[in-house]
Parts: sequence; C-alpha cells; structure tokens
Amino acid sequence: MKLEVRNSLSVKLLRVVLLSALVVGMVLSCAQIVFDGYKTRQAISADAERILAMFRDPSTQALYSLDREMGMQVIEGLFQDDAVRLASIGHPDEAMLAERSRPLQNLSSRWLTDRILGQERSFSTRLIGRGPYSEYYGDLHITLDTATYGEDFIVSSVIIFVSGTLRALALGLLLYLIYHWLLTKPLSRIIEHLLQINPDRPGEYQLPLPRGHEHNELGLWVNTANQLLASIERNTQLRHEAEDSMLHMARHDVLTGLANRMQLQQQLDKVLLDAHRLQRRVAVLCVGLDDFKGINEQFGYQTGDQLLRALADRLRVHSGRFGTLARLGGDQFALVQADIEQPYEAAELAQRILDDLDAAFALDAHAIRLRATIGITLFPEDGDSTEKLLQKAEQTMTLAKVRSRNRYQFYIASVDTEMRRRRELEKDLREALARNQLHLVYQPQISYRDHRIVGVEALLRWQHPEHGLVPPDQFIPLAEQNRSIIAIGEWVLNQACSQLREWHDQGFSGLRMAVNLSTVQLHHNELPRVVSNILQMYRLPPRSLELEVTETGLMEDISTAAQHLLSLRRSGALIAIDDFGTGYSSLSYLKSLPLDKIKIDKSFVQDVLSDEDDATIVRAIIQLGKSLNMQVIAEGVETLEQEAYIVAQGCHEGQGYLYSKPLAARELTALLKQSERSRPSLAPTPTRT
Repeated sequence: MKLEVRNSLSVKLLRVVLLSALVVGMVLSCAQIVFDGYKTRQAISADAERILAMFRDPSTQALYSLDREMGMQVIEGLFQDDAVRLASIGHPDEAMLAERSRPLQNLSSRWLTDRILGQERSFSTRLIGRGPYSEYYGDLHITLDTATYGEDFIVSSVIIFVSGTLRALALGLLLYLIYHWLLTKPLSRIIEHLLQINPDRPGEYQLPLPRGHEHNELGLWVNTANQLLASIERNTQLRHEAEDSMLHMARHDVLTGLANRMQLQQQLDKVLLDAHRLQRRVAVLCVGLDDFKGINEQFGYQTGDQLLRALADRLRVHSGRFGTLARLGGDQFALVQADIEQPYEAAELAQRILDDLDAAFALDAHAIRLRATIGITLFPEDGDSTEKLLQKAEQTMTLAKVRSRNRYQFYIASVDTEMRRRRELEKDLREALARNQLHLVYQPQISYRDHRIVGVEALLRWQHPEHGLVPPDQFIPLAEQNRSIIAIGEWVLNQACSQLREWHDQGFSGLRMAVNLSTVQLHHNELPRVVSNILQMYRLPPRSLELEVTETGLMEDISTAAQHLLSLRRSGALIAIDDFGTGYSSLSYLKSLPLDKIKIDKSFVQDVLSDEDDATIVRAIIQLGKSLNMQVIAEGVETLEQEAYIVAQGCHEGQGYLYSKPLAARELTALLKQSERSRPSLAPTPTRT
C-alpha cells in the first residue's frame, strides 16, 4: 500500500503552515496598515499646526494693519504647500482680508483614501495681538487636501502588505522545512519499514532506529513498536483463544442471552441488503420500558434482572416469526421485522407487544406489571443504513416517552398519523354495521345485444360520521384483516338480494344482481349455506345472483376455491371472475373452475384506444371468454369510442360511467323505468358525470 503524495503528512503540513503564515502575515500587515492610517491622520494634523504656527505672526500683522497686499502675500506663501486647498485671513464677522482656494487634486486613489482620511480637513488659529491687552483680530483658516497624504499612504500600505505577507510565507516555509526534516521525513522512513512487516509473523522484522533520533520520542516509539511486534507474535495463540472466548460475549447480552447491539447491527445489515434486493420493507422497533428505575428501587436490582430475563422470553415469542431480537442496553430492546409490505404490519406487531405486557410477571411472590414505549422506523422510508434506522428508532421512542407512555410511534409523523387513523377506522368499522353507517349503491350493466340494463352491481359504501365517505379500498382490507368482512359480506348479500326482490316485484324480473366476494368470504366454509338461505328467503330465481371473485383471491388456494365455487353454483348463483388480467391465473385453472363470466379490468379498458398492449389484452380476454363459452363484461367504459371498440371485438356487456355512475336504489329504480319506456335501447351519456 503506497501513500498518495496529496494525502501525505508533509503536503498537508505544507498547506497548513503556508496558509497559517499567509493568514498571520495578512492580519499583521492589515494591522500595520490601520496603524499607518492613524499616523497619517496625525501627520495631517501636525502639518496643519506647523503651517498655522509659521504664518500666524505675519497674518496677525496684516490683519492688525488691515494691509490687504500683505495678507495676499501670506496667502500665496501658504499655497506654496501643495496640500493647502483653501486659505483665508479675516474676522468672522467681517469680510475676509485675504482668501484663496483651488480645486481638489484629481488622483486615481481618491476613491479609497477619501474613505480613510476624509476628502479634506480644515484647521484655524486665532490671531491675537501682543500684551498687555492681547486683543483678538480674527482667524487664520486653512483647508488641507488629503489626496497627497493618501497617495503616500497607499504606496506605503502596499509595501507593508506585500512585504509582510512575503516575510510570513518565508518564515512559514522555513518552519515547514525544519519540521519536515526533523519529523515527517523520519516518520516516512518508519512507515516504509512498517509496510515490509509480515502480518502473520510480525516479530521477524525489526524497525531500524532513525539516525539522530535514538534518544528522543521517535527512538522511544520505534523501540516500543519492536517490543510490541515481538510480544504480538509470542502471544498469537493466546490472542486467538481469547478472541474465540470473547466472540460470544461480544455478540450477546450476558444477562438475557439476546443478541447485543453489535450483533444486531450485523444481522440488520444482512436483512437490509436482502430487502433492498427484493424491494421489500423492514421495520425496526425500539422497545423502552417505562419507569424501570422505579421497579429496581422498589423491588431491588436482583428482581429487576429477573424481570428483564422474563421480558426477553416474552419478546422471543414475537421475534421468532419476524426477525432479530436484541437488547440494546439497560431497559431497551430492539426487534427487526423483515419482509413486510405495509407499515401497518409494524404497528400491529408493536400493539401486540404492548398488549402482551398487560399480563403481570410473577417474580418472587410479586406480580409486576410493565409498561413500554415503542419507536418504529421503516426501511427505506426513514433510512437506508443500520445506524440511521437504529438511531431514529431510539430517538422516536424517547420522544414518544416525553409525550405520553405505553404507546408506539412511527418516526415519520405522516405515517404515524396514517397508522393511528387506520386503527381508529378499524375500531369504528367493527361498529359501523350496527350503527347503520354502511349502505349500498348500484351501477347498471348494459347488454350490447339490445342495449338494455340486464344487471346491476352492488357496491358497498361507508359514511363515517367524522371522516365522511371512506373509500372501499381503505376499509375493505381492514374488514378482511379483522374478519369483520364475514358479517359485513352477509349483510351486503342480504341487502342486495332484498333490493333485487323488490325490483323483480316491480316488474324487472329479468334483472340480475352482482355482488363482490372478498378472499376471506370465498374461503369461509359457511358461505354456500348463507347464499342458499338468502336466495330461498327472497325467492330469487336461479342465475339472478352473480357472485364476483377476484383473480388473485382464486389463486391463493385454488382447490378450496374450486370446491366453494361449485357449492355456490349448485345453490343457483352465477360465478364471475373480477378484475381479470391483473393476476396470474392460467388457462388450465380457468378451465377447471366453474366460471360463467369474465370481467375485464377497467385499467385495460381505459387505455384500449391509446395503448396497443392494453388493446391486445382486451382482444385476448374476449376471445378467451368465447372459447370457454363464457360471457364477457367490460368495466370502466367511459366513452363511446371505448364502447365501439369492445363491441366490435365481441364483448357481451359493459359497465361504467358512460351509462351511469353508481346510484342509490331509488335513483336506479327511476333509471330502470326510464329504460323500459325508451326501449329498445338505453342511450349512453357522452361524458362522465
């Protein structure tokens, strides 16, 4: 390994010394210049006093005798000095006996010297006769132009600045050469010898003493280094044994047996590397106990240690599934939750930990309850390194303790707010059905054979009392997660079938009702029985209820899904595959499933005229439906051009804002009546409302 010249100590030292000398030289020179400016001002005053003293007597004589000619001679004498710009002799209350002036000198340095010395300076002396009465006759007044003094000052300042700077640089260079010769050059030679040492056998090579430095610090350093190298080789085996013995201690906490901070950092480095490659999230949770110091003071430190070990055992239950658990020190623990998709998963884990701590710890006949505060950071949102994530997680935990305890908090306030709103929505969703906050809207489905309304799709809406209308893509996943979707889904089926029965009774007997099934409902064993009972309850004819299942929901457990779909079909329901084209289903799966209809996802329909890939997918889906003898319906139809394209390809039905937005039951009833009156077709609206 060769040291680059630019990184050598000599070069760095040269830069530092020269720069320091330059700064010092400039500072001292500037100080000298300031002092010279002060002296120049003093010199102007001294010259003025000298001139006034020289011409005081003749001026007094001229003024005493009122001799104007003599006064002008005095004035001419004053103007022999180039610095005098204005001179006058006379009494201040009377006309001047003699006076003269000339313009300021036009010198290039005036712009600077005028700021320092002033443009001109005025001086005067009283003209008084001799005793015994010392009568006052008037004043001798002169004004000096500072340009001449300023020019001399500028020249002097330049000389002082340049010479001072050069002297400082020369001194700095001399000091550098002395320092280089006495220290850096011997150090460079020592480094050259150090590079020749074999790391496996350090004792074989002895560093030579630098000449002339045998008895100073360098010599002492070389002798000590040689002794150290020999000692290292003698104790290599002992060192290896000590390293092996301490390796476990270095990576694990002695009290709890958990990984310590260093081991956590190493493991988290690997987790982040994998997460970056797979584009997945990682959560780091920092768990800090609330008032653990008080527990130690109340029950003793021995009980406190037992409590930490018991807490570590509880936390292991949570870490076994998600990742690494470590003790950071004191009453702080860290848990790494790898391979997560959404931040709420970290929030759920944190809440489970807090809930688990509600159970008391039984130690030495004491039931001790713990409370904890958890700070959460996310990769890659909050940081892309182990150090940043751990640091921010600890900071967040500390901040959360300041605000309120026994809670969790995300590092990013927006994510934290989102997680808390999600929990609030999840809590409110459990009671939304009982509080009549859920309702259905219906969107018509048009047959392209005669352009009549042949079906409607029931769409669930949640009118929250505080947050207003909550989008389905926000609360449906929450309902699936806490499994309240089972009860909600049964309510939707009941409401939709009840409304369909009402429409049939009003004469729309050929109308069909489409209801979405979530993945959780599809795999619920009681679903076929529920559907059969509802169809019988409302006396709905076979194939009047159409159940829509998503492609991804089918693929999660294809065999169970096939069994449930067969049972649903036997009960008289039609089966449609929703959002087709967005999942990963194959032709063989479609052939094995009891499906009646394919629904083209709206993302393909929207760009069918501008994106050739989407157009190809739409054509392929329609042809696939025809080959499997299935009905094909397109959702998201919004323009007449989109409708014309899919009709030309052979699509059977359509649904979208071109025909109607989702409507309440009363509004849709009016639309159905209007459709009957305007047979044989329902005229589409040209724009989205």
